[in-house]
Amino acid sequence: MNDQNEPISSTGAVSGPPSSQPQPQPQVVLESGLERVAREMLLQQRSERRWRNFIRLAWFGLALAVAWAVFAQRFLPSAPSTPHTALVEVRGEIAADSEASAEALVASLRSAFEDQGAVAVVLRINSPGGSPVQSGIVNDEILRLKAKHKKKVYAVVEEMCASGAYYIAVAADEIFVDKASVVGSIGVLMDGFGFTGLMEKAGVERRLLTAGENKGMLDPFSPQNEKQNAYAKAMIDQIHQQFIKVVREGRGKRLKESPDTFSGLFWNGEEAVRLGLADRLGNLDFVAREVIKAEEIIDYTPRENVAERLAKRFGAAAGAGAVRAMRELSPIR
Repeated sequence: MNDQNEPISSTGAVSGPPSSQPQPQPQVVLESGLERVAREMLLQQRSERRWRNFIRLAWFGLALAVAWAVFAQRFLPSAPSTPHTALVEVRGEIAADSEASAEALVASLRSAFEDQGAVAVVLRINSPGGSPVQSGIVNDEILRLKAKHKKKVYAVVEEMCASGAYYIAVAADEIFVDKASVVGSIGVLMDGFGFTGLMEKAGVERRLLTAGENKGMLDPFSPQNEKQNAYAKAMIDQIHQQFIKVVREGRGKRLKESPDTFSGLFWNGEEAVRLGLADRLGNLDFVAREVIKAEEIIDYTPRENVAERLAKRFGAAAGAGAVRAMRELSPIR
Protein backbone atom coordinates (compact mmCIF):
# COMPACT_ATOMS: atom_id res chain seq x y z
CA MET A 1 0.00 0.00 0.00
CA ASN A 2 1.37 3.42 -0.97
CA ASP A 3 2.22 6.07 1.52
CA GLN A 4 -0.33 8.88 1.28
CA ASN A 5 2.43 11.49 1.46
CA GLU A 6 4.15 10.23 -1.68
CA PRO A 7 2.99 11.64 -5.03
CA ILE A 8 1.18 9.24 -7.34
CA SER A 9 1.76 9.37 -11.09
CA SER A 10 -1.11 9.27 -13.54
CA THR A 11 -0.46 5.51 -13.96
CA GLY A 12 -0.61 4.93 -10.28
CA ALA A 13 3.15 4.52 -9.90
CA VAL A 14 5.07 6.43 -7.33
CA SER A 15 7.03 9.23 -9.00
CA GLY A 16 10.61 9.69 -8.12
CA PRO A 17 12.63 12.89 -7.90
CA PRO A 18 12.16 15.18 -10.94
CA SER A 19 14.55 14.44 -13.74
CA SER A 20 16.87 17.22 -14.84
CA GLN A 21 15.72 18.84 -18.16
CA PRO A 22 17.84 21.28 -20.30
CA GLN A 23 16.74 24.86 -19.44
CA PRO A 24 16.54 27.66 -22.16
CA GLN A 25 19.52 29.94 -22.15
CA PRO A 26 18.59 33.58 -21.10
CA GLN A 27 21.29 35.01 -23.37
CA VAL A 28 19.77 33.46 -26.49
CA VAL A 29 16.30 34.85 -25.65
CA LEU A 30 17.76 38.31 -25.03
CA GLU A 31 19.63 38.30 -28.33
CA SER A 32 16.50 37.22 -30.19
CA GLY A 33 14.51 40.12 -28.64
CA LEU A 34 17.18 42.67 -29.58
CA GLU A 35 17.23 41.40 -33.14
CA ARG A 36 13.44 41.80 -33.35
CA VAL A 37 13.59 45.37 -31.96
CA ALA A 38 16.42 46.29 -34.34
CA ARG A 39 14.50 44.85 -37.29
CA GLU A 40 11.34 46.80 -36.38
CA MET A 41 13.34 50.03 -35.97
CA LEU A 42 14.94 49.49 -39.36
CA LEU A 43 11.52 48.95 -40.96
CA GLN A 44 10.18 52.09 -39.26
CA GLN A 45 13.15 54.15 -40.47
CA ARG A 46 12.64 52.90 -44.01
CA SER A 47 8.95 53.77 -43.83
CA GLU A 48 9.70 57.28 -42.51
CA ARG A 49 12.31 57.78 -45.23
CA ARG A 50 9.82 56.76 -47.91
CA TRP A 51 7.24 59.23 -46.50
CA ARG A 52 9.81 62.03 -46.40
CA ASN A 53 10.73 61.36 -50.01
CA PHE A 54 7.05 61.27 -50.97
CA ILE A 55 6.36 64.60 -49.25
CA ARG A 56 9.39 66.19 -50.92
CA LEU A 57 8.23 64.95 -54.31
CA ALA A 58 4.72 66.24 -53.60
CA TRP A 59 6.07 69.69 -52.71
CA PHE A 60 8.25 69.68 -55.80
CA GLY A 61 5.25 68.78 -57.95
CA LEU A 62 3.17 71.51 -56.32
CA ALA A 63 5.90 74.08 -56.94
CA LEU A 64 6.09 73.04 -60.58
CA ALA A 65 2.30 73.31 -60.90
CA VAL A 66 2.31 76.82 -59.41
CA ALA A 67 5.19 77.90 -61.65
CA TRP A 68 3.53 76.47 -64.75
CA ALA A 69 0.15 78.07 -63.95
CA VAL A 70 1.63 81.51 -63.24
CA PHE A 71 4.05 81.63 -66.14
CA ALA A 72 1.62 80.07 -68.60
CA GLN A 73 -0.97 82.68 -67.68
CA ARG A 74 1.53 85.53 -68.04
CA PHE A 75 3.64 84.57 -71.02
CA LEU A 76 1.68 82.31 -73.35
CA PRO A 77 0.69 84.23 -76.50
CA SER A 78 -3.00 85.05 -76.76
CA ALA A 79 -5.04 85.37 -79.90
CA PRO A 80 -6.06 88.87 -80.99
CA SER A 81 -9.32 89.74 -79.27
CA THR A 82 -12.43 91.00 -80.98
CA PRO A 83 -14.07 94.28 -79.93
CA HIS A 84 -15.40 93.87 -76.40
CA THR A 85 -16.13 95.57 -73.09
CA ALA A 86 -13.27 95.18 -70.61
CA LEU A 87 -14.42 94.47 -67.05
CA VAL A 88 -12.49 95.07 -63.82
CA GLU A 89 -14.16 94.14 -60.53
CA VAL A 90 -13.74 96.22 -57.35
CA ARG A 91 -15.11 94.01 -54.59
CA GLY A 92 -14.74 94.06 -50.82
CA GLU A 93 -12.50 96.20 -48.67
CA ILE A 94 -9.92 98.29 -50.49
CA ALA A 95 -6.70 97.46 -48.65
CA ALA A 96 -3.12 96.50 -49.40
CA ASP A 97 -3.59 92.77 -48.72
CA SER A 98 -7.09 92.36 -50.17
CA GLU A 99 -8.42 91.35 -53.58
CA ALA A 100 -9.21 95.04 -54.13
CA SER A 101 -5.67 96.24 -53.46
CA ALA A 102 -4.14 98.95 -55.62
CA GLU A 103 -1.55 96.46 -56.89
CA ALA A 104 -4.20 94.02 -58.16
CA LEU A 105 -6.52 96.69 -59.58
CA VAL A 106 -3.78 98.63 -61.33
CA ALA A 107 -2.46 95.45 -62.99
CA SER A 108 -5.97 94.59 -64.18
CA LEU A 109 -6.59 98.10 -65.49
CA ARG A 110 -3.34 98.18 -67.43
CA SER A 111 -4.16 94.85 -69.09
CA ALA A 112 -7.64 96.07 -69.97
CA PHE A 113 -6.47 99.37 -71.45
CA GLU A 114 -3.60 97.82 -73.39
CA ASP A 115 -5.82 95.26 -75.11
CA GLN A 116 -6.55 96.70 -78.55
CA GLY A 117 -9.87 94.88 -78.66
CA ALA A 118 -11.15 96.62 -75.51
CA VAL A 119 -13.52 99.37 -76.67
CA ALA A 120 -13.97 100.76 -73.14
CA VAL A 121 -13.35 99.75 -69.53
CA VAL A 122 -16.04 99.13 -66.92
CA LEU A 123 -15.39 99.15 -63.17
CA ARG A 124 -18.05 97.02 -61.52
CA ILE A 125 -18.04 98.16 -57.90
CA ASN A 126 -19.39 96.55 -54.76
CA SER A 127 -17.28 97.86 -51.90
CA PRO A 128 -17.67 99.72 -48.58
CA GLY A 129 -14.37 101.51 -49.18
CA GLY A 130 -11.11 101.27 -47.31
CA SER A 131 -7.67 102.83 -47.48
CA PRO A 132 -7.51 106.35 -48.96
CA VAL A 133 -3.95 105.60 -50.07
CA GLN A 134 -4.94 102.50 -52.05
CA SER A 135 -7.97 104.30 -53.48
CA GLY A 136 -5.89 107.32 -54.47
CA ILE A 137 -3.35 105.15 -56.30
CA VAL A 138 -6.13 103.52 -58.36
CA ASN A 139 -7.79 106.87 -59.08
CA ASP A 140 -4.51 108.36 -60.32
CA GLU A 141 -3.80 105.35 -62.52
CA ILE A 142 -7.24 105.43 -64.13
CA LEU A 143 -6.75 109.08 -65.07
CA ARG A 144 -3.29 108.33 -66.48
CA LEU A 145 -4.48 105.34 -68.54
CA LYS A 146 -7.48 107.26 -69.87
CA ALA A 147 -5.22 110.03 -71.15
CA LYS A 148 -2.71 107.60 -72.63
CA HIS A 149 -5.07 105.18 -74.40
CA LYS A 150 -7.98 107.53 -75.13
CA LYS A 151 -10.55 105.05 -73.85
CA LYS A 152 -13.64 105.73 -71.79
CA VAL A 153 -14.15 104.33 -68.30
CA TYR A 154 -17.56 103.62 -66.77
CA ALA A 155 -18.31 102.75 -63.16
CA VAL A 156 -21.23 100.39 -62.54
CA VAL A 157 -22.34 100.18 -58.91
CA GLU A 158 -24.04 97.10 -57.55
CA GLU A 159 -24.98 97.09 -53.84
CA MET A 160 -22.46 99.59 -52.49
CA CYS A 161 -19.99 102.26 -53.58
CA ALA A 162 -18.96 104.09 -50.43
CA SER A 163 -15.97 106.03 -49.16
CA GLY A 164 -12.78 104.79 -50.85
CA ALA A 165 -14.82 102.94 -53.50
CA TYR A 166 -16.46 106.23 -54.48
CA TYR A 167 -12.97 107.79 -54.50
CA ILE A 168 -12.17 105.32 -57.30
CA ALA A 169 -15.53 105.69 -59.07
CA VAL A 170 -15.22 109.44 -59.62
CA ALA A 171 -12.31 108.79 -61.99
CA ALA A 172 -14.84 107.25 -64.42
CA ASP A 173 -16.46 109.22 -67.23
CA GLU A 174 -19.91 108.14 -66.02
CA ILE A 175 -21.26 106.39 -62.94
CA PHE A 176 -24.22 103.99 -63.28
CA VAL A 177 -26.14 102.76 -60.25
CA ASP A 178 -29.15 100.68 -59.31
CA LYS A 179 -31.96 102.66 -57.71
CA ALA A 180 -31.31 100.84 -54.42
CA SER A 181 -27.51 101.04 -54.47
CA VAL A 182 -25.76 102.73 -51.52
CA VAL A 183 -23.56 105.61 -52.71
CA GLY A 184 -21.50 108.28 -50.94
CA SER A 185 -19.92 108.37 -47.48
CA ILE A 186 -17.44 111.04 -48.55
CA GLY A 187 -15.53 111.29 -45.31
CA VAL A 188 -12.55 109.97 -43.36
CA LEU A 189 -12.40 108.26 -39.99
CA MET A 190 -9.81 107.01 -37.55
CA ASP A 191 -11.18 104.62 -34.95
CA GLY A 192 -9.92 102.74 -31.91
CA PHE A 193 -10.75 101.81 -28.31
CA GLY A 194 -9.87 103.12 -24.87
CA PHE A 195 -9.27 100.74 -21.96
CA THR A 196 -8.16 103.10 -19.20
CA GLY A 197 -11.38 102.79 -17.17
CA LEU A 198 -11.40 99.00 -17.40
CA MET A 199 -7.73 98.85 -16.41
CA GLU A 200 -8.37 101.02 -13.38
CA LYS A 201 -11.19 98.74 -12.21
CA ALA A 202 -9.02 95.67 -12.77
CA GLY A 203 -6.06 97.21 -10.97
CA VAL A 204 -3.83 97.13 -14.05
CA GLU A 205 -1.16 99.79 -14.41
CA ARG A 206 0.05 100.92 -17.84
CA ARG A 207 3.82 101.33 -18.08
CA LEU A 208 4.80 103.00 -21.35
CA LEU A 209 8.25 104.40 -22.06
CA THR A 210 8.79 106.54 -25.16
CA ALA A 211 11.60 108.57 -26.69
CA GLY A 212 9.69 111.48 -28.15
CA GLU A 213 6.69 113.01 -26.42
CA ASN A 214 4.25 111.94 -29.16
CA LYS A 215 5.60 108.45 -29.84
CA GLY A 216 2.81 106.86 -27.80
CA MET A 217 0.16 108.97 -29.52
CA LEU A 218 -3.37 107.50 -29.43
CA ASP A 219 -2.23 104.58 -27.29
CA PRO A 220 -5.50 102.81 -26.29
CA PHE A 221 -4.14 101.97 -22.82
CA SER A 222 -3.26 105.56 -21.91
CA PRO A 223 -5.56 108.53 -21.14
CA GLN A 224 -6.47 110.74 -24.08
CA ASN A 225 -4.26 113.72 -24.77
CA GLU A 226 -6.11 116.74 -26.14
CA LYS A 227 -3.08 118.05 -28.02
CA GLN A 228 -2.53 114.71 -29.75
CA ASN A 229 -6.25 114.34 -30.51
CA ALA A 230 -6.24 117.77 -32.14
CA TYR A 231 -3.25 116.79 -34.26
CA ALA A 232 -4.95 113.56 -35.42
CA LYS A 233 -8.15 115.45 -36.20
CA ALA A 234 -6.23 117.99 -38.29
CA MET A 235 -4.55 115.16 -40.18
CA ILE A 236 -7.79 113.38 -41.14
CA ASP A 237 -9.36 116.76 -42.01
CA GLN A 238 -6.55 117.28 -44.48
CA ILE A 239 -7.14 113.83 -46.01
CA HIS A 240 -10.85 114.69 -46.17
CA GLN A 241 -10.05 117.82 -48.17
CA GLN A 242 -8.00 115.71 -50.58
CA PHE A 243 -11.02 113.41 -51.01
CA ILE A 244 -13.33 116.39 -51.61
CA LYS A 245 -10.96 117.82 -54.23
CA VAL A 246 -10.90 114.50 -56.12
CA VAL A 247 -14.72 114.28 -56.08
CA ARG A 248 -15.14 117.85 -57.32
CA GLU A 249 -12.64 117.32 -60.12
CA GLY A 250 -14.22 114.02 -61.12
CA ARG A 251 -17.86 115.10 -61.06
CA GLY A 252 -17.42 118.72 -62.12
CA LYS A 253 -20.62 120.70 -62.70
CA ARG A 254 -22.75 117.56 -62.42
CA LEU A 255 -22.30 117.61 -58.65
CA LYS A 256 -25.06 119.45 -56.76
CA GLU A 257 -23.31 120.32 -53.52
CA SER A 258 -25.10 120.80 -50.23
CA PRO A 259 -23.94 120.92 -46.59
CA ASP A 260 -24.46 117.14 -46.46
CA THR A 261 -22.53 116.23 -49.59
CA PHE A 262 -19.15 115.84 -47.89
CA SER A 263 -20.45 115.08 -44.39
CA GLY A 264 -20.06 111.31 -44.62
CA LEU A 265 -23.74 110.68 -45.39
CA PHE A 266 -24.73 108.13 -48.04
CA TRP A 267 -27.78 107.86 -50.27
CA ASN A 268 -29.60 105.30 -52.39
CA GLY A 269 -28.88 105.17 -56.10
CA GLU A 270 -31.93 107.11 -57.18
CA GLU A 271 -31.12 109.98 -54.81
CA ALA A 272 -27.43 109.82 -55.81
CA VAL A 273 -28.42 110.51 -59.42
CA ARG A 274 -30.52 113.47 -58.32
CA LEU A 275 -27.61 114.89 -56.29
CA GLY A 276 -25.12 114.44 -59.12
CA LEU A 277 -23.11 111.78 -57.32
CA ALA A 278 -24.05 109.37 -60.13
CA ASP A 279 -25.24 109.84 -63.70
CA ARG A 280 -27.80 107.21 -64.64
CA LEU A 281 -29.48 103.99 -63.62
CA GLY A 282 -28.07 100.90 -65.31
CA ASN A 283 -26.22 97.62 -64.87
CA LEU A 284 -23.21 96.03 -66.56
CA ASP A 285 -25.14 94.46 -69.46
CA PHE A 286 -26.95 97.72 -70.15
CA VAL A 287 -23.70 99.70 -70.27
CA ALA A 288 -21.96 97.15 -72.51
CA ARG A 289 -24.93 96.89 -74.89
CA GLU A 290 -26.37 100.39 -74.99
CA VAL A 291 -23.50 102.71 -74.06
CA ILE A 292 -20.28 101.02 -75.20
CA LYS A 293 -21.97 99.09 -78.04
CA ALA A 294 -19.81 96.01 -77.36
CA GLU A 295 -21.94 93.27 -75.81
CA GLU A 296 -19.10 90.80 -75.36
CA ILE A 297 -17.63 91.26 -71.89
CA ILE A 298 -14.14 90.06 -70.97
CA ASP A 299 -13.16 90.04 -67.30
CA TYR A 300 -9.62 91.27 -66.59
CA THR A 301 -9.90 90.90 -62.82
CA PRO A 302 -7.14 88.60 -61.47
CA ARG A 303 -8.49 85.30 -60.13
CA GLU A 304 -6.77 82.63 -58.09
CA ASN A 305 -6.11 79.55 -60.20
CA VAL A 306 -6.19 75.94 -58.97
CA ALA A 307 -2.46 75.85 -58.27
CA GLU A 308 -2.63 78.97 -56.12
CA ARG A 309 -5.56 77.58 -54.13
CA LEU A 310 -3.65 74.33 -53.53
CA ALA A 311 -0.58 76.29 -52.48
CA LYS A 312 -2.59 78.23 -49.92
CA ARG A 313 -4.35 75.13 -48.62
CA PHE A 314 -1.35 72.83 -48.26
CA GLY A 315 1.51 75.28 -48.21
CA ALA A 316 0.33 77.70 -45.52
CA ALA A 317 2.99 80.39 -45.24
CA ALA A 318 5.46 78.64 -47.55
CA GLY A 319 2.96 78.17 -50.36
CA ALA A 320 1.58 81.68 -50.05
CA GLY A 321 5.10 83.06 -50.03
CA ALA A 322 5.96 81.18 -53.23
CA VAL A 323 2.87 82.52 -54.99
CA ARG A 324 3.63 86.04 -53.81
CA ALA A 325 7.19 85.75 -55.09
CA MET A 326 5.88 84.60 -58.47
CA ARG A 327 3.53 87.53 -58.67
CA GLU A 328 6.34 89.95 -57.86
CA LEU A 329 7.99 88.92 -61.05
CA SER A 330 5.30 90.38 -62.96
CA PRO A 331 -5.70 102.25 -39.93
CA ILE A 332 -7.30 105.32 -41.71
CA ARG A 333 -10.41 104.76 -43.87
